Amino acid sequence: MTQALRRLEEEAGGPLFTRHRTGFQLTPRGEAFAARIRRAMARLDAALGDVSPRLTVTASLAQLRALAAMFEMQNFTLAARALGLAQPTVHRAITELERQAGVRLFERTATGMAPTRASATLARAVQLAFAEMDQAEADLADVDGREAGRIVIGALPLSRSVVLPRALARFRQDRPGQRITVIDGPYDEMLAGLRRGAIDMILGALRDPLPVRDVEQQVLFSDRLAIVARPGHPLVRAGRVGADVLQAQGWVVPGAGTPSRQQFDGYFLRRGLPLPSSVIECGSILLMRELLQQSDLLGCISGRQSEAEIANGLMVRLAAEVDFPERQIGLALRRDWEPTRSQSLLLTRLREAAEEIGPAV
Repeated sequence: MTQALRRLEEEAGGPLFTRHRTGFQLTPRGEAFAARIRRAMARLDAALGDVSPRLTVTASLAQLRALAAMFEMQNFTLAARALGLAQPTVHRAITELERQAGVRLFERTATGMAPTRASATLARAVQLAFAEMDQAEADLADVDGREAGRIVIGALPLSRSVVLPRALARFRQDRPGQRITVIDGPYDEMLAGLRRGAIDMILGALRDPLPVRDVEQQVLFSDRLAIVARPGHPLVRAGRVGADVLQAQGWVVPGAGTPSRQQFDGYFLRRGLPLPSSVIECGSILLMRELLQQSDLLGCISGRQSEAEIANGLMVRLAAEVDFPERQIGLALRRDWEPTRSQSLLLTRLREAAEEIGPAV
């Protein structure tokens, strides 16, 4: 036990306990470390116990890593490659874990190894427990006045050009050495990353209804969609453009299933009009801008996103007869997430940047 604690303190970068005649007491470093380990182990023990009470004492770290990798890859070879191990090693770890649990964790299918319900629940708990342990690195660095760990932000289109740049610029002044990764992609993929701990927060248009119960949403500000075109477009001087004229145009619009696309489609459906037949689905404002500048296509975009493009003379907002409702923009977070100090500071900077934005127009 003494040797194990000594090694743990070496990896933690300093003493975790003070030694007294009457026993041991946690140092501030030890308290920070213990809080994260308690959260990780409570999550693990509950999930392991649900599968089989034996697993709370028999499951090894190697087995849990193999389980998490197999859950993601659903293929022994790919899981082994992700872990930097030989394929038989991963296969043996999963087989032994199944033997200890007394249940199947994966079923062979035509496309690979599909996780059972027990495996999916356990793997997600393992992933979140590992995420807690990763956050311990940042907590320990804070004790020493250092910056460590990484913040991962899932950014939906609107956030990348409105709130996030301003908040990150200010955060960088506070924490110049903090590693930050901003990723984009489909909402469903980022939501899955948030739920397993690979992403710390998602910033963008909120979903209604929220598709899962282990995630919560926080409103930052409201926005409305706008109809935009290139300067000099024939409709720019046409006055108020009606729905029948808009229906006949070619469009660059957000992808199917997004809140923006639902509002765009709903505008025509409420008026009994067929949806426009000439549509390019695009989530990039840069690509939309280039398409609009080289054609007579119209764009349907966040009013907030369009402001900078309009101010720079790259787009014009049409005087269209539209009645798009306000939509809420904000944060999606894991419901039981305990942010580090750096993550909490970034959340504060995001909220401050959002407060500076005026009402939706």
